Amino acid sequence: MAWKESHKQVSRERILTAAAKLFTHKGFDQVGIDDVMQTAGMTRGAFYAHFSSKTELYEQAIINAGLAAAAHFNEGKLSLDELINRYLSQAHLRSNDIRCPLPCLVSDMAHEDERVKHTYTKILKGFTQHLDAITEGKSNADTVLLQAVLLIGGMAVARSITDEKLSKKILSVCSEAAKNAAAN
Repeated sequence: MAWKESHKQVSRERILTAAAKLFTHKGFDQVGIDDVMQTAGMTRGAFYAHFSSKTELYEQAIINAGLAAAAHFNEGKLSLDELINRYLSQAHLRSNDIRCPLPCLVSDMAHEDERVKHTYTKILKGFTQHLDAITEGKSNADTVLLQAVLLIGGMAVARSITDEKLSKKILSVCSEAAKNAAAN
């Protein structure tokens, strides 16, 4: 008996969700297909019905995570200051959910695989376009890029350290710098 198309789509979504979580927590090199499929509650054989390679899975999982993050950080048409506050918050820092894949995958930017780098670049460009849209094009491209780097870098560093007081300070300093960049 053949599976319904809806079953295949549900299975694909389970794989993408598991992959996004693992990739954002461990990075591209530390995650194998078996890890993803085990987390999705499926067998390795089912993987190839959906994806031709780990790199293709990474592309799709990170793009889906990026789109979900954009939806999360755009709830209620946030102002730039509100987005900065939400992005550089303790809730985002401590969340086990994937809020934004960019800070989690900074190390993947230097990856040897061009498709992995291209995927990260695509998500970064989407993030800067999202920031630009919030300001309705009132900020110049350099300011928007600076804000993106402050948000992503601030969150990446804050997540990478064990000193909670310093982590909070990093988020605060980056938040102020991102807001000040918009004012200049």
